[in-house]
Amino acid sequence: MENKNIEKGKVCVTGGNGYVGSWLVMRLLQHGYYVNTTVRSNTVYPCKHKHTLELGFLKDLPSSAERLRIFEADLNQPDTFRAAIAGCIGVFLVAHQMPTDTTTTNSGETSTTSTLSILQACLDAKTVKRAIYTSSAVAAIFSGKSSATIDEESWSNLDLVHKSPPPVAAYAAAKTLTEKAALEFGEKHGLDVVTLLPTYIHGPFIGPRCPASVYTLVSMLLGNADSYKYLAGSIDVVHVDDVASAQIFLFESGDAKGRYICSAVGTTIDELYQLLCNRYPNYQIAPPDCSIGRTYEISSRKLLETGYKYKYGLEEMYDGAIESCKKLGLF
Repeated sequence: MENKNIEKGKVCVTGGNGYVGSWLVMRLLQHGYYVNTTVRSNTVYPCKHKHTLELGFLKDLPSSAERLRIFEADLNQPDTFRAAIAGCIGVFLVAHQMPTDTTTTNSGETSTTSTLSILQACLDAKTVKRAIYTSSAVAAIFSGKSSATIDEESWSNLDLVHKSPPPVAAYAAAKTLTEKAALEFGEKHGLDVVTLLPTYIHGPFIGPRCPASVYTLVSMLLGNADSYKYLAGSIDVVHVDDVASAQIFLFESGDAKGRYICSAVGTTIDELYQLLCNRYPNYQIAPPDCSIGRTYEISSRKLLETGYKYKYGLEEMYDGAIESCKKLGLF
């Protein structure tokens, strides 16, 4: 699947201590790249039991001693990313600041400003051949289209986004506004910008905490109804390794252009409940309180037409996630 159109060199991954970022760093090192990655200084994880930022899991990755450099950078101070971007042939914009202000306008402006500043640094470096921005399917699914199929032509309508619960609305607005701005910046300034829109990201993780998307998807096994209530309706999932591999594939593909939805499996909460009961009979799995069928279908046709192939199904996603959760004592 590896594409030879872009030679191996030095690349930058923002947010390398996050779920997708850390997996992407690992895969890039395996692909032979030199990797600069950024982490936020003095980060404290926003969860019930706060963990001070630990970077040991990145420093322990194979080839990290020879080919990985870790930089401190802060999205509130976008110029701090310039050192990590200098001399890179590619930049993967993965870091996303979770909004503290849940108003859709302010969260979108903050995210857009920092992303455009990082893209300006890519332009100023004069070595960056392509930037890959990690967007989200939430930038497409609130489109209000009469068609039940969501594809790359679909953009979330902020009037519809506003009707979601505040944290969801703020995140969806930020991703929508930022992705649009990133693509427009690329077109205006001649910078090659490609965006990837993953759905729920699932599977194993290498960091020191359980990612929010993984926790939501395993919440039925944990009996946490407050979390799995968000899984009503269309549930679309993709393995974290497929997300990282798709980003590398699109970076290396000379023909990549514009937006790409990344979603491997579509299901419902009832189908998910049956799968979990059958595959993990030793768990006491609480049945869902609601039963809503799929309200839309998400199409990955554009990505698949590039020659990319998903490697993992839902069963493998859950097997990997549960194994990682066990290591943290969640099961």
